[in-house]
Amino acid sequence: MKEASTSKLAWLPVVIVPLGAIVFQVYVPRFIEYLSYLELPLLVTVYFALLRRSPVAGVLFGAGVGLAQDSLSHHPLGMFGIVKTLVGYFAASVSQRFDVRNSAVRGILAFFFYFFHEFFYWVLARALLGQIFEFEPVQVVVKSALNAAVAIPLYHILDKLGAAGFSLQKAV
Repeated sequence: MKEASTSKLAWLPVVIVPLGAIVFQVYVPRFIEYLSYLELPLLVTVYFALLRRSPVAGVLFGAGVGLAQDSLSHHPLGMFGIVKTLVGYFAASVSQRFDVRNSAVRGILAFFFYFFHEFFYWVLARALLGQIFEFEPVQVVVKSALNAAVAIPLYHILDKLGAAGFSLQKAV
């Protein structure tokens, strides 16, 4: 009986954490412009995809977070959905090969997936929408490093809160 209530509550952080990240992404940079570089929905997508270690779950989670972010932002509907779907899939696939409990590995993956996210958003904006965006690799590398620096303590906090719905020992 206790397992049933625990499994019901395991989905609560999986819903609340991404929604909090999306609300943060949409509203906080309006008041504090210095935080506009921070892509919390992406970091949360990478976190859950890494810990679930299932490409299918990563795809579904990334698509859900991306579409929810699109619906609350001024961006064209589906752009973040497509990009975060790709990030979720590749993060879950990578997690099957590496020890994702290591903070250094998590930081490197957060760095890489931020760069991946920005690059594919640029590619899709040009290919699907015909919009001309400047892709400045140096600026994206700096933002990737800043997001990776935020990701390491964020992932540690989410681990302590049990936000993945299960402990890392069960996942391995």
